Amino acid sequence: MKRPTYPSLLPAVLVLLLVWLVLNDSFSAGHLLLGLMLALMVAAMLPSARPLQARVRRPLMAIRLLLRVLADIIRSNVTVVGIVLGPERRRQRPGFIQVPLDLRDPHGLAVLSMIVTATPGTVWAETSPDHRVLTLHILELEDESAWQRTIKERYERPLMEIFE
Repeated sequence: MKRPTYPSLLPAVLVLLLVWLVLNDSFSAGHLLLGLMLALMVAAMLPSARPLQARVRRPLMAIRLLLRVLADIIRSNVTVVGIVLGPERRRQRPGFIQVPLDLRDPHGLAVLSMIVTATPGTVWAETSPDHRVLTLHILELEDESAWQRTIKERYERPLMEIFE
């Protein structure tokens, strides 16, 4: 494991020190010194708590994916409001679908889970023990194959390019 450098720990130390001072409601020299010592100790232990490091291979693709996800979240919010408050609300067809996964990187899977959960109308229900099948709950399930294509093409494929 690569030993952390002090400049890379500086943001964590500053945040921890600030939280310590705010929680103690004191900016005295004693609290500043004690908070600094605790922040340095905790920040030095942080890298060992996270042994896997994410490697972003295509940062521009990550930016495009972020913009796509933001647009999808806005569009899904409008759609879900129409489903929940509109005249069609009594005819909802919620259901579960299973999506086969090709993505293996744990960071990519974590980002995929955040994308799916942040998008209204979809919830990450579970993955199979071998992480090869994703089960989603869909608020308005009309076409299972369309949902599978959407997840795989709009989210999984870019995440594979970014992380694998």
